[in-house]
Amino acid sequence: MAESIFSYAQSFPRKPFRTSSLLDKLLEKKVITDSEWESADEMQNKRDKARFVIDTVRKKGEAASSEMIEFLCETDPFLCEHLGLL
Repeated sequence: MAESIFSYAQSFPRKPFRTSSLLDKLLEKKVITDSEWESADEMQNKRDKARFVIDTVRKKGEAASSEMIEFLCETDPFLCEHLGLL
């Protein structure tokens, strides 16, 4: 699954997603830290923000990546279906 999200990150400019609710869920479940949330939240460019979130979580390993994919699928099932994650 981590490879799926990494592949998505590389093709991100064609496939945007909503980061606000995803960031909140990742923080709530302690997948990301307060400082990582703040760094992402300060970014104005949605592509940069999404890439930052994906890269940050991917570096934390398979379990964190799987949680992010689960949260992403809850937040945007259409996107997850398009990416083949469902």
